[in-house]
Amino acid sequence: MTSRQWAAITLVVLVIATAAVALLRVPWVAPPAPRADQLAALESLPADAVAKGREFRGALRPAMYLSMAVGLVVALLLGLTPAGSWIVEQVGRPFNGHWLARALLGGLAIVFVGEVVALPLAAWRHTILKRYGLSTQDWGAWTVDVLKGYAVGAVIGAIVLVGFFTVTHFAQRWWWAWGAAGAAVLTILLTFVFPVLVEPVFNKFTPMPEGEQRTRLMAMAARDGVPVRDVLIADASRRTRAVNAYVSGLGPTRRIVVYDTLLEQAPPAEVEAVVAHELGHAKDNDVLTGTLLGALGAAAAVCALYLLGSWTGLLRLARVDSIAEPRAVALLLAVAAVAGLFAGPAQAFVSRRIEARADRHALRLTGDPARFEAMQGRLSLVNLGDPDPNPVEQFLFGSHPTAVERMAAARAFARGER
Repeated sequence: MTSRQWAAITLVVLVIATAAVALLRVPWVAPPAPRADQLAALESLPADAVAKGREFRGALRPAMYLSMAVGLVVALLLGLTPAGSWIVEQVGRPFNGHWLARALLGGLAIVFVGEVVALPLAAWRHTILKRYGLSTQDWGAWTVDVLKGYAVGAVIGAIVLVGFFTVTHFAQRWWWAWGAAGAAVLTILLTFVFPVLVEPVFNKFTPMPEGEQRTRLMAMAARDGVPVRDVLIADASRRTRAVNAYVSGLGPTRRIVVYDTLLEQAPPAEVEAVVAHELGHAKDNDVLTGTLLGALGAAAAVCALYLLGSWTGLLRLARVDSIAEPRAVALLLAVAAVAGLFAGPAQAFVSRRIEARADRHALRLTGDPARFEAMQGRLSLVNLGDPDPNPVEQFLFGSHPTAVERMAAARAFARGER
């Protein structure tokens, strides 16, 4: 068989494997959240706070949609015209057009163009966050965080660019196989590395001090049978007034992180409800599920890119001879941008199901649906969320069930509807 036939077979196998992982590890049944309970939960929230959250989300909406549109347009203009390949060539000229210089510096230049174009929209978003009191950063601190983000993105991007184009340069017929394996390995590696090397770039993490709250949280984790390396406090208040918690890492890097804003604004029982939700993610190995899906998806994407490389019309638009050459990096990013439009809603749907399962876990572990409901209401109001957003936007972008859905699920749990 030819290399293309093997790539097609591998792509089919990877898609089937991804579907199998999703079917086996993603919960497809959501907890009961009757609409009547949702409306009752909405009525229980302060009307002025709900109105402020909706006003805030409405103010953010134009910047969000414009940012998405501008990012897509820039990616298509660079990738589906000679502009992208021209930029790569110009950046590589001082290095005699060496393939590695074009791959690394040209690729970073293409990404940088997109970042610069999007910067005014990011600044617009920051002005809205400051106007509504959600951001605690001045422009200096915001700029530092933006530069940190660029630096982290450049390092990861450099690794991807050098790895990908090294493989395509030295294994021209079978680069898809090596590239797929590399993409999967990198995805898994980042799961371990991100909590240890990347997260500390943006926040300071300190162990929760000894005391009654830490004792109760660790005891809850032990009762739940979840090995937790530590419960850390993130200094989120240096950036925001929003409250949150999350679990990250696998094995020796797994930890539960609680925002300091949550500890300041929520009573201990509600903090326990949040941590119980995060313990649900750890107990069900949701980070592992996401890593497996990400690794398989990344490998499948490389195979798909290889097969797409025979589309001569696409190559002609970008003025490149092959999708595997450094001059085609803008075309690759354009393809990724279009694919992201379709992958986004699917990823959001899977995320909502996983978050709903963690909610059920928290309700069972704490046995306190009233506190859970109060916590969900607090999260929505403090974070200036819309507790009952537009269904279309929720379907497209919602990574969690809505606040009223989660509150209604708690009410159903209290009635014994599990």
